[in-house]
Amino acid sequence: IGRVVYINFGENAGKLAVIIDIIDHNRALIDGPTTGVSRHAHAFRRLTLTPIVIKNLPRAAGQTTVKKFFENADVLGKWGKTAWAQKLANRTKRAKNSDFDRFKLAKLKKQRRAIISRN
Repeated sequence: IGRVVYINFGENAGKLAVIIDIIDHNRALIDGPTTGVSRHAHAFRRLTLTPIVIKNLPRAAGQTTVKKFFENADVLGKWGKTAWAQKLANRTKRAKNSDFDRFKLAKLKKQRRAIISRN
């Protein structure tokens, strides 16, 4: 309880949430008040546990309490500093490149290889 999770599958894929309560060994009650994830039961197999934990979060806490703890723990700030989040951001940035952007990148890489091979 209090573990921040990354949702892998479903309509909220790619968002962060917090485990509020454990229903059984397959499902947990999650809530993401500042990330746009409504409170619902979610299967563990569709979640990835992150190393971020919200300390002293009461079991089955209300949405306002979860939001207060979420913001006080600076979860989004901590998440943004992780290599995992940076890798995801780079992946989405590369996916948004146009054909011309990819062409320019290839030309720059070719120039860099030529400079390195000369030395």
